[in-house]
Amino acid sequence: MQNYNANAGNQNNPLKKYFRQAKLHIALPSEYKFYPPGSIEIPETGELEVFSMTAKDELSFKTPDALLNGQATVEVIQSCIPGIKDAWIMPSIDIDAALVAIRMATYGEMLTMTTKVPVTGEEREYELNLRDVLDNFSNLVYENVVQVDDLTIHLRPLTYQEFTKNALKTFEEQRIFNLVNDESISDEDKLQAFTNSFTKLTQLTVDMIVQGIDKIVVGEEEVTNRDHIQDFMKNADKDFFNNVMDHLNTQKDKYTIKPMEVQSTPEDIANGAPATFLIPITFDQSNFFASGS
Repeated sequence: MQNYNANAGNQNNPLKKYFRQAKLHIALPSEYKFYPPGSIEIPETGELEVFSMTAKDELSFKTPDALLNGQATVEVIQSCIPGIKDAWIMPSIDIDAALVAIRMATYGEMLTMTTKVPVTGEEREYELNLRDVLDNFSNLVYENVVQVDDLTIHLRPLTYQEFTKNALKTFEEQRIFNLVNDESISDEDKLQAFTNSFTKLTQLTVDMIVQGIDKIVVGEEEVTNRDHIQDFMKNADKDFFNNVMDHLNTQKDKYTIKPMEVQSTPEDIANGAPATFLIPITFDQSNFFASGS
């Protein structure tokens, strides 16, 4: 039986010149730090090619399970930004920029957002320029070193895989909190479930902090052993822990896309709406990557 080589087939395909072409080029916010060898191919220009989504890519964003566990996001990023070889281990601070670029390459720079006006409840449409969002990422710097007393902590953003696993765990645990409103469950069982869930969420927070620590330097000694770091964080003074957590949260917030401020219409203002209000910008694939949105 003759083996079929897909790459060789593509080379000889007379339709190859009609394949999708790169629509834009981007430099990711991390400046390609924190990528393990082999996970990314960086062009000499420092900018990655971004292609529009294929029909398969668009369909993958309509598969609930693949969206929940992150598989759809990984497959679409690797399809549309082929320089990224393993999107699972992308620094999480690069994910939003990559998704914005893919959205722009597929549907254009403008995103129509529909929201209800405060007070009046009227639905209005507003335009968001994604180029402005993408440009804002280029001005950010991830500060990965924090000094606490005589300890120097070197941090890293979570990988997308770590971020997704933690988000799934949080989602599962938060479901338990919903038991509080379930009248069919006894107060004793509710209290037990709530206590267990709170304990797990607390441990999850500690684990996330530990995952974000690359190493701790004490004088001339570098501590990189994960067990040693975890043991230290469990036994460290709460002020030390809070300093590290606050620093990580500050870095995370920098890479979170800020809400868009919009103006109410004169009609809505006359009916009690504020002159301006904020619209959260979220990457809900059901609308952010919906055709024509």
